[in-house]
Amino acid sequence: MSTHFNKVLIANRGEIALRVLRALQALDIASVAIYHHSDRHSPVVQQADEAVEITGDSPSAAHLDISQIVAICERLEVDAVHPCYGFLSENANFARTLEAADITFIGPSPEAIELMGDKITSRDFVAERGFPVAPSVNLNADDPNCVEAVADMPFPLVVKASAGGGGKGMSIVHSPDELQSTLRVAASEAEKYFGDKRVYVERYFASARHIEVQVLGDGKQVIHLGERECSIQRRFQKIIEEAPSPALDQVERADICEAAAGIARAAGYSSAGTVEFLYTSEGEFFFLEMNTRIQVEHPVTEMITGIDLVQAQIRIAAGEPLALQQQDLQTNGHAIECRLCAEDAFNGFTPETGKVFYLKEPSGQGIRFDSGLFTDQVITTAFDPMLAKLIVHAPSRQQAIEAMGEALQQLVLLGVKTNSDYLQAVLRHPAFIEGDFDTGFTEKHVDELSPPTLEREGLQALLAAAYLSDRSTRLLLDATPQPYAAIGNWRN
Repeated sequence: MSTHFNKVLIANRGEIALRVLRALQALDIASVAIYHHSDRHSPVVQQADEAVEITGDSPSAAHLDISQIVAICERLEVDAVHPCYGFLSENANFARTLEAADITFIGPSPEAIELMGDKITSRDFVAERGFPVAPSVNLNADDPNCVEAVADMPFPLVVKASAGGGGKGMSIVHSPDELQSTLRVAASEAEKYFGDKRVYVERYFASARHIEVQVLGDGKQVIHLGERECSIQRRFQKIIEEAPSPALDQVERADICEAAAGIARAAGYSSAGTVEFLYTSEGEFFFLEMNTRIQVEHPVTEMITGIDLVQAQIRIAAGEPLALQQQDLQTNGHAIECRLCAEDAFNGFTPETGKVFYLKEPSGQGIRFDSGLFTDQVITTAFDPMLAKLIVHAPSRQQAIEAMGEALQQLVLLGVKTNSDYLQAVLRHPAFIEGDFDTGFTEKHVDELSPPTLEREGLQALLAAAYLSDRSTRLLLDATPQPYAAIGNWRN
């Protein structure tokens, strides 16, 4: 089965680029991968129908070069571009430039990106239509009256960048004395990362959850595909997501999901998108932002609904109407996703570098491993530290937690330190198991999320050294389902 697209360029890298490639292959659409020299051996480059090297002052700069990407599209007669997430995925100028070249942007319209991608304008838009928005004030970082402007808002407050994302340009302010200096730092960081120094101040809820709702629209109708729980975060960035949320009852679930669909409907939204909310301990929820792209954590929704969201994006962009009606949506079981990152999670989440000597992916029923990793890949700080995503699906949340712990034990990655042990520590924590957590979980339980034993750390180092020098060790690793089983069951 195929759409009217003949050839699609994937304007990204890593695991999400490979994920989009597989969707294109399933739809029998030819693919073009673009890559920086450092990614020349990556799976997406090896498997795409065509691959073109891009250049720039840095790897990220190459992926942000609109004119270079559009020129490749024109030269190779590309019909459409899938931006994945990050880089140019929420860049209205990129979408307009493609449109001017008669190339389809697989995502929402430039107008929708501008409206919903800007946190200040989107909040005003949502509030004007009667949806709940957290109390906030737009501020200029140099305004000498900034403290007076927030006089009616109790501290602590959170400063956010209007064009921000991924925790960039966000800071907590605990007192009036800190406000102006924090505003200036946040505005400077926002201008550096997003080219937009506008910031706003929002009421900070010390005990709240991060709930987001997946939506699909075709420009005429919008449906939701349920919610995701995204409260396990570090530095305002998610590391564990699950669906459905253990916090919501059926009435709350219906309310928050219908609000998300209503917001997207009001925006005339077309494509996949995510509406994010803050859910308080009092049972209130407030609109935070809308991500006008596919999300990192979209697989948990796919696992419980059976719907391929990337294929849905492509079909909608090709002009096909939504094939699914809201009343047809059914969910099954529970899914959890863990983000595998190159970082020292027990030492302030500092980024780690290295070289991938060996990778053994977990396998089994209900296990999905989304990765763009390859042997001898050099892991640097040029890109985001997320290396891969491990997703499990099971009949119940408890079974999903157990399956994720076991899958993380099966996972072997030698050559670079990751947060795998930290993720297992979170999964073992009683509060996580009970579903009793909020966005402050990692800070609240920092002393309880202990590092691995010296025995386990020593084993990992020994395996890495042995792998490099001994072929028999490589064969043993390939043949062993759970190489760390001798250390003890993960649930102990």
